[in-house]
Amino acid sequence: MLTKIVTFSVLTIASGQLLAAECKTTVDSTDQMSFNTKAIEIDKSCKTFTVELTHSGSLPKNVMGHNWVLSKEADMQPIATDGLSAGVDKDYLKDGDARVIAHTKVIGAKESDSVTFDVSKLAAGEKYGFFCSFPGHMSMMKGTVTLK
Repeated sequence: MLTKIVTFSVLTIASGQLLAAECKTTVDSTDQMSFNTKAIEIDKSCKTFTVELTHSGSLPKNVMGHNWVLSKEADMQPIATDGLSAGVDKDYLKDGDARVIAHTKVIGAKESDSVTFDVSKLAAGEKYGFFCSFPGHMSMMKGTVTLK
């Protein structure tokens, strides 16, 4: 009887770990102005969520730099437009832009950066998106973020 209880307990613990939400993802960017994903789903059980941005290309950040920016979908284009004049040293984002929920720095070939944000900043039912704010990249480098 004790063996059955111990076995059951071990299986319960193991299955609980398998069911735990994945609260991080890696997004790769390339010299072809692309992300390797168009959609990110965040489990509501996550307190924080981490995005690691990698750049598998060969070009430097001043030529083909990429960042990962999270905002409401409606704010994506205005954020990118307002960030044009900020320049690469400020990650093509206007200082103190409250519409930006989270962002990485602009990275170049073989570099990476990550950002961790509070999931409570996301509201159920709101439409969120991610994009690269490097000038001209948003048309191809964007996707959706869904709270599930």
